[in-house]
Amino acid sequence: MLTSTDFSGLLSDRFFKNFLPIPASNDLSYGMVTPDFVLPDITNGGTVQLSSYRGKQPVVLAFTRIFTEKQYCPFCFPHIKALNESYEQFQDRGIELLMITSTDQRQSQIVVQELGLNMPLLSDPSCQVFRVYRTGQALGAPLPAQFVLDRQGRLRYKHQFSFLNHNASPELLLQSVNS
Repeated sequence: MLTSTDFSGLLSDRFFKNFLPIPASNDLSYGMVTPDFVLPDITNGGTVQLSSYRGKQPVVLAFTRIFTEKQYCPFCFPHIKALNESYEQFQDRGIELLMITSTDQRQSQIVVQELGLNMPLLSDPSCQVFRVYRTGQALGAPLPAQFVLDRQGRLRYKHQFSFLNHNASPELLLQSVNS
């Protein structure tokens, strides 16, 4: 019996705005205070403002690629699961881990429930924060990237998507906070 893939919701305004490839950029320099943003926190409710962590604790920003609540990037899906499984390790070390997706709030709520996410999942359907952080885009969604910020909000590590090295492992991200 043949089964079909459900592509409903894929061909959206966001898809067409992110269709053409734009490579990730290295414009964010090590040691700089990274751009502030406010996004809805789908996991916990309310909003998250990045600058509220400055002076308090390090932050890992994990930009991820989810096409819809039913279609995940094959490189990002295992990364999302690995980060979620490691979330307690980040918390135990006083590090906040913020995952950012371009899915809308409804889609993001389904992702949180289906994957049992514990870490904050922030919704950026306009892709504004993805663009400010210059993660790049291709084939309907922004590309994944990870940024480690120290206690003062300064960039200490960044990993941008490549086909040879998709995402930084949770272990590398944890290690990068302390280096």
